[in-house]
Amino acid sequence: MVKFFQTDEKLRMTQLPAFAEHCWVDVINPTDDEVEDVVAMTGIHEEMIKAALDEEETARAEFDEGDSMFLMDTPVMRDTEEGDSYETLPISIIFNEKCIVTVSLHGNSILGDFISNRVKADTSKPVLFLLNFMMGNAKKFLSYLRQIDKKSLRVQAELHRSMKNKELIQLLGLENSLVYFSTSLASNSRVYARVKKLSPVVDKEEYQDLYDDVIIENTQAIEMCNIYRDILTGTMDAFASVISNNVNIVMKLLTVVTLIISVPTLIASLWGMNVPVPFEEVAWGFWIVVGIAAVVSAVVAVITFRTTSSIKIDGNKTIRRVRGQKKDTKD
Repeated sequence: MVKFFQTDEKLRMTQLPAFAEHCWVDVINPTDDEVEDVVAMTGIHEEMIKAALDEEETARAEFDEGDSMFLMDTPVMRDTEEGDSYETLPISIIFNEKCIVTVSLHGNSILGDFISNRVKADTSKPVLFLLNFMMGNAKKFLSYLRQIDKKSLRVQAELHRSMKNKELIQLLGLENSLVYFSTSLASNSRVYARVKKLSPVVDKEEYQDLYDDVIIENTQAIEMCNIYRDILTGTMDAFASVISNNVNIVMKLLTVVTLIISVPTLIASLWGMNVPVPFEEVAWGFWIVVGIAAVVSAVVAVITFRTTSSIKIDGNKTIRRVRGQKKDTKD
């Protein structure tokens, strides 16, 4: 899909029926014929037009015979069966003396704000158009990062009430999203460094101020992403330890119960053999055997609980001793 836009004297974005000088060409998931038409109209190389159509394309800046391309990663949110999924997709902004061209696989909400005039953009000033997009892109990262943090807190609260695989999978998905965001923000930073060298940014104070604001927002997004990722990684490790500890407790309980039950079973098996046994001619022989089994089971239970408690205490002493050795080593 190819659409043409241009700003009027009041910086209002209007759609054009066809290509015009100093217009903005918005290209979304184009066909081969549409790519050929855009190349013919704009004079931009076909390789630049197709660069952003690869989902795995890395962010970069290229300059070739008057054409300038800035390919960046932009955040997107998708609905899945496990919940909202966050990822990044490439988008390229290409400009020359004739026009501005944006290429993406899916519609971009930041460009949508330009089209709806929620954000002012001037198609006659490509560098300013680029800086406005960079600012919107950084703010979009910040917005999605706050959403990820809120969803992470909500999922953690649900996990405190009950351990379920669904919530753990959601946390894993959020952690993966933060990894994607961190990588994309770092790649965008390298592209932004190339933008700083453009002559309009160097010469015009207005552009310099806007560029500085973009860098501040992008740096804040990088720091927030790293913080949230570290917190979420620690949270996942903590829940993994809790789950492992719960399994150990259950296995300990089952072992103790099995051991205690096996004692009466063993005693009953011995007295049930078809050979002479003690108390076989005593009227109260059955209850005597039951009493012996109960006493032995109680003794085994006491010994077992004391043994497990001593293991726990010795483990704590070992941990404290290791921590003390580490502390002495640091000192």
